[in-house]
Amino acid sequence: MIEFKNVSKIYNNKTKALDGVSFKIGKKEFVSLVGPSGAGKSTLVRLLICEEKPTKGKILIGGYNICGLKAKEIPYFRRKIGVVFQDFKLLSEKNVFENVAFALEVCGATDAEIRKRVPKVLELVGLEKKAENFPDELSGGEKQRVSIARALIHSPKLLIADEPTGNLDPKTAWEIIKLLLKINEHQGTIVLLATHHKEIVDRLKKRVIALKNGRVVYDQEKGQYII
Repeated sequence: MIEFKNVSKIYNNKTKALDGVSFKIGKKEFVSLVGPSGAGKSTLVRLLICEEKPTKGKILIGGYNICGLKAKEIPYFRRKIGVVFQDFKLLSEKNVFENVAFALEVCGATDAEIRKRVPKVLELVGLEKKAENFPDELSGGEKQRVSIARALIHSPKLLIADEPTGNLDPKTAWEIIKLLLKINEHQGTIVLLATHHKEIVDRLKKRVIALKNGRVVYDQEKGQYII
């Protein structure tokens, strides 16, 4: 479970990015995080992956306050969270298999572990036949699937998708959302979808948390895109 308890983030220029934010996300939930530009969505994501620390408040994951993590503990913590970005962040000189395997290699996984785990996650995202293709040979949707596979390779309990459909056409975007739903329903992974995509949020009929001026202004089960 994820819990924000009265979390505020104020930057050096006195800009208040988050202002007393509190909410809970339970096991196996699928939550859309919405809000206009500057609402605080990106700051919230950076706090969740420990790229930044809050100015005040607590962020609990599984009952543990991640704000107190030491620098050397953060890489290990991040392996428990999958993150998918709008711009894919793939390594152009590596093929699909190698891009996903790289996330294991940097953690010291053995060749046997890599050969066992990578094909399974590629099959999950529907890319088992593209393992030897390079990023420039893939469509935008396929690139995002590689990004999702890489995020899933450590079997995270939480998957953060930060504008994952921003560079995709509507049909491909919905295919990616269906994949995230599949991961949520079949793997039991919590999915936090940060998005500007109103049509997708309204179609999902899942929980919606809306931010505006750094505050939660709307939190509704089976919600809609409201800002």
